[in-house]
Amino acid sequence: MRLDSSVLLFAAASALAAHVACGGSSATSTTPVPPTTVPTPPPTPTPDPGIPPQGSGCGEPYPPKLASINVKLHIKAPEYFTLDATPLVGPSSEYCRDIGYTDGRQYCPVRLEQDPERRACEAWVMGNAKDTGKPGPTWMREWETYCTTFAESGCEHNPDNPFSLFIQTGGWYQACRGTDICGEVEVDR
Repeated sequence: MRLDSSVLLFAAASALAAHVACGGSSATSTTPVPPTTVPTPPPTPTPDPGIPPQGSGCGEPYPPKLASINVKLHIKAPEYFTLDATPLVGPSSEYCRDIGYTDGRQYCPVRLEQDPERRACEAWVMGNAKDTGKPGPTWMREWETYCTTFAESGCEHNPDNPFSLFIQTGGWYQACRGTDICGEVEVDR
């Protein structure tokens, strides 16, 4: 059987095309294509930890670092007592003066009592409570029991104010930011 030369030429061309497509080389040399470079985007600036996030509600002057938490017995009612925790920042007599304290104090609350930014600034300096995950202090009794409900722990959070705690049982109470700064008070009930 004799093959037509056009069939042989077609078979040879197909084999060569398959060889080149599979990574083989052809008789002709190709110029390498340089890799495409993708521009690197500019870096995003790291937020300043000394400044509240934009839109947080806590504006200038920004509070200095948290120094302590003042905890006191605020109200004695027949059903329960109310404790209050106030974050104190400083030392900075300049900051305290700028927000309205004119007595020369070095440590002060983040804002005056009725200032509309007080809650937002307190939330920023305190962070979120370990027990609730919400802004404000972690409230504990006797350094070991989270304040959850009167039935479970003898104390419970004020649903309207995370810096306020209702108690029905006497003892030592703590309001903490994480594990680094705590304030405490002993209450007889």
